[in-house]
Amino acid sequence: MRYRVLGGTGVEVSAYCLGTMMFGSVGNPDHADAVRIIHSALDRGINFVDTADMYSAGESEEIVGKALRDPRRRDETVLATKVYFPVGGDGPARGGLSRRWIVRAVEASLARLGTDRIDLYQVHRPDHRTDVEETLDALGDLVTQGKIRAFGCSTFPAERIVEAHAVAERRGLRRFRTEQPPYSLLARGVETAVLPLAQRYGMGVLTWAPLASGYLSGAYRKGREVDLSRGRAAITPHRFDPALPENVAKLDAVERLALLADEIGCSLPELAVAFAAAHPAVTSVILGPRTMEQLDGLLKGAALVLDDDVLDRIDAIVPPGTDLYRADGVWRPASLTEPSLRRRPLGERAASDA
Repeated sequence: MRYRVLGGTGVEVSAYCLGTMMFGSVGNPDHADAVRIIHSALDRGINFVDTADMYSAGESEEIVGKALRDPRRRDETVLATKVYFPVGGDGPARGGLSRRWIVRAVEASLARLGTDRIDLYQVHRPDHRTDVEETLDALGDLVTQGKIRAFGCSTFPAERIVEAHAVAERRGLRRFRTEQPPYSLLARGVETAVLPLAQRYGMGVLTWAPLASGYLSGAYRKGREVDLSRGRAAITPHRFDPALPENVAKLDAVERLALLADEIGCSLPELAVAFAAAHPAVTSVILGPRTMEQLDGLLKGAALVLDDDVLDRIDAIVPPGTDLYRADGVWRPASLTEPSLRRRPLGERAASDA
């Protein structure tokens, strides 16, 4: 396993990161089995583990805590988790990136993880209700207190990354050291601005959804019936319904990518993960297995090298900067989701009051 420095922190992390979103009630509910998967990944050279407080409502963090109970394992592992979504109930005072919620959430994560420090604490999504200065100030205080070692952002658009860095410089605050964007053969939009910005600011990049929620796992193929009543397809059927034109485009691309994988002697998932790891801005690719078999299959292609000819052929199938697939849960700005921000009051919409 190769190791790369994480966003100028001096900390070396493996080129693969073990994602744990599928551990717990939403994926693999067997804690002992999930712990075995984590230990297997660590024993094979992965030293980077990513979780979040909202994964299975905190259960994923508890599983990771069990896996890292041995102080030696904990010391050798770079541990990352996230804050933003409400956990443990609903209400106006829960969730977001206010100082109040961050301070509360980090204590809860530390308790579930059974540790006294988090190596990388990431804000899971932007929060339009909270001034980024408030968020950076709160996170900086946690670094000073030793509760976290560094902090980063996840699924931030380019303009929010620029804003955060400008505020940090202007106010003399600590800055985001990492960004965690969705990136895959079918979701290349971040190549346009997010990845170049990360390079410009010296940020580490942890990419998620390299298999595009299963499209690049081989589970969804053209002409194959899709069960829209189970799994991700049941939650967001519009993303998987083969009758929709946008999904036809994904399936067409998958067929061509699968053929390319066959020609170079690898599986489609191996091709997908190797593609994400090949970008110079990417520090580590998050793998999110649910089973040991899935982990084994992904690690099998760790030594795969995609030469320029193969990458050129990929570009011909899905051009750089193109998004054929929009990952589940990707943040959308309030300017699009809240009508009041893009519609004047009814009495002010006409150009004339006559």
